[in-house]
Formats: sequence, C-alpha cells, structure tokens
Amino acid sequence: MDARLDYFTSPTAGKALKHLMSAGKAVKDSPVPAATQELVALRVSQINGCAVCIDMHTKEAAAAGETAVRLNLVAAWREATVFTDAERAALHLAEEGTRVADAAGGVSDEVWAAAAKHYDEEQLTALAMLISFMNMVNRLNVIARQPAGSYEVGQFH
Repeated sequence: MDARLDYFTSPTAGKALKHLMSAGKAVKDSPVPAATQELVALRVSQINGCAVCIDMHTKEAAAAGETAVRLNLVAAWREATVFTDAERAALHLAEEGTRVADAAGGVSDEVWAAAAKHYDEEQLTALAMLISFMNMVNRLNVIARQPAGSYEVGQFH
C-alpha cells in the first residue's frame, strides 16, 4: 500500500509537524511512566485503526522491555490480569477520551476519578495531552493511509 500523502515533502506539513513533534516530546518527557505512555498510545491507535502507530508503539514498547504478553493483551485489557490498577485506569481514560463520539458524555466522572486515584494533576494533564495527541496523529495517518511495518525503533527521536 502506498500513502496518499507524503507529509515529509509537504511545506505545510513540514511547518506543522515541527511543532507537533515538539509537543509529542514534551508529553513523552512528562512524569507519566514510559510503559504507561506506550500502552495508552497503543490502545488509542488500536481503537482508531492506525496501523502505522500500532507498529511504532508496539516496537518502541518492546524495545523498552515491555513483554509480548502485555502488548498482545492491550486490546483486551479489561479481562487481562497483567496490568496494574494504575495502567488499567489510564487505559480506561484513553478509551473514553478516544471514543467521545460513541460515549456522548465524553469521559465519565467515574473514569476520571479512578485515574485521579493513581495520577497527580500533572500526570493527568500529561495523559489528557497524550490521548489527544495520539488521536490527532492517528487521524493524520488514517486519512493519508500511511503504511505500517517499516518503523524502526527510535526513528522519530
């Protein structure tokens, strides 16, 4: 499959992506554990069907030491026993924050309260930013049909 657009050769995309990459780095450098960030990015990407982001975040997580079992169970995190309560709260927040059109009320007070039991205000801010960031990047990639499979760990660092 070929991409519909090449964001790396577009002057408009180049200007915007420079800022997006800076925003992504700021979130990555947040106090949310790196493993949690990768799990959240992977789950948002699964929901949105963004193959290139699934490719990226699966490989980045594995390179950082994440197990294949946990990566394979992200899509079924509710039934899996391999995630901490904090990770489960972050994954639930990610799902409700991604499925805002499906859940007319957006993120429920219960899901927010569960996340707030495990993350302080700065971490909650970072999680909200990460979820929003991933939804935007997923949409860019899905619209352009960016192909997956060739990502190499560290490629965009």
